[in-house]
Amino acid sequence: MIVTPHSQYDVQETTAVLFDRALVTAFLENFPDLVYFKDLDSRFTAVSKSKAARHRLAPAEILGKTDADFYAPEFAQMARAEEEEIMKTGKPMIGRQRKVVWADGREGWAVTSKMPLHNERHEVIGTFGITKDISAEKQLELDLEKTHRHLVDASRGAGMAEIATGVLHNVGNVLTSLNVSASIVATGFRQSKADSLAKISSLLQEHEGDLAHFLTHDPKGKRIPEFLATLSSHAVAERDRLLQEISSLQKNVDHIKDIVSMQQTYATAIGLVEPLDAVELMEDSLRMNASALVRHDIRLERDFQPVPPVLAERGKVIQILVNLIRNAKYADDQGGAAAKLITVSIRPGAKGRVQLIVADSGIGIPAENLERIFVHGFTTRANGHGFGLHSSVNAAKEMKGSLTVYSEGLGKGATFTLDLPVAPTSAPTLPS
Repeated sequence: MIVTPHSQYDVQETTAVLFDRALVTAFLENFPDLVYFKDLDSRFTAVSKSKAARHRLAPAEILGKTDADFYAPEFAQMARAEEEEIMKTGKPMIGRQRKVVWADGREGWAVTSKMPLHNERHEVIGTFGITKDISAEKQLELDLEKTHRHLVDASRGAGMAEIATGVLHNVGNVLTSLNVSASIVATGFRQSKADSLAKISSLLQEHEGDLAHFLTHDPKGKRIPEFLATLSSHAVAERDRLLQEISSLQKNVDHIKDIVSMQQTYATAIGLVEPLDAVELMEDSLRMNASALVRHDIRLERDFQPVPPVLAERGKVIQILVNLIRNAKYADDQGGAAAKLITVSIRPGAKGRVQLIVADSGIGIPAENLERIFVHGFTTRANGHGFGLHSSVNAAKEMKGSLTVYSEGLGKGATFTLDLPVAPTSAPTLPS
């Protein structure tokens, strides 16, 4: 039976209905994202061609089914709960990102928006939604995050390698001094006058029966008191010299033990966030660079103001400071000035912050390099690798701190500032 409109109004209404249906049909046929309409029981009442294709079915084959027919139970239950909440409150759910788990165990990622569906009397009769598959984008994001973590780990490893290299340099320098002291002690013993003392003892024993006459009338005997006085004076001087070398040798051995002990301490304290004394951190970093600073004739100045403990990882702070002090040493060498100076400072920063500062009088940094100085791989040294400062700025961020640089330009030196948070009065020890 053909229904004939009875008025112009009926004709317009029929035309509008047909046009709306055409729009919906075109939308469901061509929209690339997944579109679906559901009734009050979350059964599909209409779906887009793209939604049906995702399930490898025709649109008609999906009608009457629910998410439980396609997805893992937990995911289907979550979707059902969302739709019940939307129908109950009338509030839409917009742009929610979630992991999608299929019934066969496959996983993906999607962004979904769902809204209540009303009839002409504005009664809620179900829901409708649009889902965009972002699995490829999410996988790229996860891969980038993984790559970033690997880069951070590699940079941190390079930073720790900087410390290890510094340790080896310092131990090598101390071993050289230790070897010199040991050689002096050995030479001193080889050149000892003990043999002369044994000869005199033998000579006196030969003249035991006429010792008084031998010492007062025999030319050899008359020289013995003078020789003994000279030998005594020489022995005392030699003893003092050898004791001084032995003391230096002991100090060098203790220095090596301290350097190795510090390296072991910082290598085993990774991840431990705790209240730390800023002066102790700076002094330990200086000790790790001490021999190199002396060898390069660099004068060191300290400007330590009273500050509260900082909340940080000991190993990371040492990694940063050792890198900064070593870089300052290289900068001073490249600067070519007769007087080479490194100034280390500790002072209060902004509220709740402490600043540890390393400044050099060296070659300086041109303005165009200030923005790139912390970029991975950037270096101005011929044998540099560009890991040190990059790993240092990352380590500072991981401790809720920052690392910044200032230089007025070439020949004006550079100042690096490590800014760290103050430890709470009763700071708990937590993993970072």
